[in-house]
Amino acid sequence: MPELAEVETIARILAKGDVQTPSLIGQKIVGTSVFWKKTVAEPELETFQSAIKNQTVNKISRRGKFLILELDHAFLLYHLRMSGDLKMRYANTAIPLAYPFYAHDHVYLHFESHWHLAFNDTRKFGRLWLTQYPQTILNKLGPEPFDPKLTGTVFFEMLKKHKRQLKPLLLDQSFLAGLGNIYTDEALFQAQLHPKRLSNTLTEEDANRLLRAIRKVLRLGIEHNGASIDWAYKGGGFQNYFQVYQQTDNPCPRCGQPIQRTVIGQRGTHYCAYCQKNY
Repeated sequence: MPELAEVETIARILAKGDVQTPSLIGQKIVGTSVFWKKTVAEPELETFQSAIKNQTVNKISRRGKFLILELDHAFLLYHLRMSGDLKMRYANTAIPLAYPFYAHDHVYLHFESHWHLAFNDTRKFGRLWLTQYPQTILNKLGPEPFDPKLTGTVFFEMLKKHKRQLKPLLLDQSFLAGLGNIYTDEALFQAQLHPKRLSNTLTEEDANRLLRAIRKVLRLGIEHNGASIDWAYKGGGFQNYFQVYQQTDNPCPRCGQPIQRTVIGQRGTHYCAYCQKNY
């Protein structure tokens, strides 16, 4: 958390604005405040603060779980990791409300308009990069789930190249970009595939069904502005539509048997043992 749907929602809100906040497009950065230095992964902090000043946000996009701000002379990449979020705050002072009133706001971008973009991260795992060469970071990612070049046949060939359990493989960002625990569990349930099923045992029909399921749950997640879980990203409603994720012991919406929880690859995994058989 946050996963593709949550990051996509944040990107759209920052790009278009909403009833409470303006769009970031065209906003000029006049300074920064950094309260947790490790949040800035690249470059060195003084260079970061100097290089980003007076640059304008020209475009906002997403790649996998990365949020990308295209500036005049560089790209600012955010990875929210376990608990990160981006919050727009307004104040006509350099720092919106004296730290530590927002104790988990670790980096601020201050804009000429007196709006401020806060990188809020309870667990402090999130990172940001300011770079002229974003592909040095993004090239490690697998294809986007919605990439039209990712056909069922291509996906089938990708799965055949590996002999790995489906759950860990789908979480591997170098295999497919953007999926996390929530959408992987939901997609495997939709496709009626066991999370421990080995990827190279899937038929082409299985692969097509899984790809359709991945796209279906991601679209539904984006439609509902992502899922709000625990302390992480808040503002979405997809948690109200979970079929298996965090539904342990509740009846399966397809067959009525209790949803089970197990640990696969050190990750909590929810599934229906009756509907998702391991063969």
